[in-house]
Amino acid sequence: MEGSFALTLQIVIAVLAGIGAQVLGEILKVPSIVFLLLLGIFLGSDGLNILHPHELGVGLEVLVALAVAIILFEGGLNLELRALGRVSGSLRNLVTIGTLITLLGGGMAAHWLSEFPWSIAFLYASLVVVTGPTVIGPLLKQVAVDRRVATLLEGEGVLIDPVGAILAVVVLDTILNSDAVPTAIFTSLLLRLGIGVLVGSIGGWLLSLMLRQGNGISEDLKNLVVLAGVWGLFGLSQFLRSESGLMATVVAGLVLRASALPEERMLRRFKGQLTVLGVSVLFVLLAADLSLASIMALGWGSVLTVLVLMLVIRPLSVMVCTWNSDLNWRQKLFVAWIAPKGIVSASVASLFAILLTEQGINGGDAIKALVFLTILMTVFFQGLSARWVAQGLKITSLEATGAVIVGCTPLGRLIGSLFQEAGESVVMIDTDAEACEKARQDDLSVFESSALDPDVLAEAGIESIGTFVALTSNGEVNSVLAQRAVEEFEPPRVFAVLPRKEKDAEKAKASKKIVSAFQADVPMKTWNQYLQAGQVKLGETVLKSTGLAFQQAHIDALIKAGELLPLLVKRDKGLQVAAAQEALQAGDRLIYLLHDPRPKLLKRLSGGTSTGRLAVETLPEIEEVPLSVASTVASA
Repeated sequence: MEGSFALTLQIVIAVLAGIGAQVLGEILKVPSIVFLLLLGIFLGSDGLNILHPHELGVGLEVLVALAVAIILFEGGLNLELRALGRVSGSLRNLVTIGTLITLLGGGMAAHWLSEFPWSIAFLYASLVVVTGPTVIGPLLKQVAVDRRVATLLEGEGVLIDPVGAILAVVVLDTILNSDAVPTAIFTSLLLRLGIGVLVGSIGGWLLSLMLRQGNGISEDLKNLVVLAGVWGLFGLSQFLRSESGLMATVVAGLVLRASALPEERMLRRFKGQLTVLGVSVLFVLLAADLSLASIMALGWGSVLTVLVLMLVIRPLSVMVCTWNSDLNWRQKLFVAWIAPKGIVSASVASLFAILLTEQGINGGDAIKALVFLTILMTVFFQGLSARWVAQGLKITSLEATGAVIVGCTPLGRLIGSLFQEAGESVVMIDTDAEACEKARQDDLSVFESSALDPDVLAEAGIESIGTFVALTSNGEVNSVLAQRAVEEFEPPRVFAVLPRKEKDAEKAKASKKIVSAFQADVPMKTWNQYLQAGQVKLGETVLKSTGLAFQQAHIDALIKAGELLPLLVKRDKGLQVAAAQEALQAGDRLIYLLHDPRPKLLKRLSGGTSTGRLAVETLPEIEEVPLSVASTVASA
């Protein structure tokens, strides 16, 4: 009883520490793996000596195998094939050519700098070709880089993990069976990959079929059916050929994602939670099992080996693999810097250390120590600096410019023209042929199609733009369009003119990254009529620090009276749509529409603009704050 309780206590401590590290990472906005590694080492034999993973025996290997299977399945389930198509060439090269460059370069570095024998050096290199999704995923959620860069890094992390694990096993087999011929080695590699792809494809298709036709199965039970199915596919593939199971789980996830299941969102949420739990427990356990003395014994040569891997081999690999891509140098540089190692490297290295020792081959413990040194250095240096590097290179999603605007209404065309005049790319989408033609006459790029089609949005460039705006005359349609954009593409900024009956639901919408545009309950039809009749002025005003409260109160009064419609705000050299609850700041430059009901003839006589495109003016109606407003604010 005492023995079983001791093992139970080990798992409980690992779970508490792992989830605690996740909470710390969430609060401090730092990649959680940093705290997972620190807490694991702190609780292990070199720290408080509370956690003893070796007491789990083969149970630790079982935990690692099943958890990694779920992690990679969830990674495949989250990969958007449409997005992968835009970086498919670079991704294919990173998984193939990049793997070869890392294998050769890492092997030479480990041999010449760490003084490992050639066989052990290349075994180490095969373990560090991977860039783990267990690190990449949480990192990208907190850094929020450009979507194409994120897709490339996520795709590489998910697809290269099983390839790297299989490659490592092939290298190990070659070391243990030194008489193996190159043909047998290559055949073994292809056989494992082929079995994994076949089992994953068929199993994923059967799972999707079961979920579609299983009307009698409850939603919660469907999640558990998928969990059982994933582990079943992993076990079957492993039974047919060792180390083919990881590829099977990735392919099964890809097939389920491509099946477009109605339950996909719930399934991804459930598997995401399991992944967080699995990553948390495994990293704490493996870090607790690490001997700092073994790492210190490696010497400075091993530190140089990891630095060469990070600063020479990875950049060289990315440069070669993305040579003909349309990624800019900033994006390539970020991809070259971000290559942290994850749970697959750690778990396989721990397993290989045991196998080499059992076979009487020296170097197992040294490989494990060097792999963990690689994990520590890449996670701490690259993980902690990722946010600063992305901001310095200006490739965060918040830095993205341009707009996709749905609705070629007069107001939509005006917003598009203002963005375009500010030097940002604009694409308009509408199903109305006449409205689309008017937008083309305004020199705007137009897609005459439905914005509910994800392919149309992708072709319009939504993956690389900064702002999505739904401005049709139907508030319900705008709400659906905005929600679809968030779910499919997650643009940095999503605005929509929401229906009036959703006034009370605006806070809920905002939590889903949908912001009500312009003002609450904006009468689109009225303002479009004003624009068509020429009964508006296009104004611009700068919010000054002196008298800011008076100026804002004056603007708010005109908005409530239906005389003024805020359109855009220029802030910190950026242009963005004015939100309904926009908190204007000193220095903001507000672009707005002001209702001007005077007839066109009277405007011409008074020298006002009456024909052609609206020109931005500084209007006295806004600049001169009435005394009544000033006195009201002062008394308040």
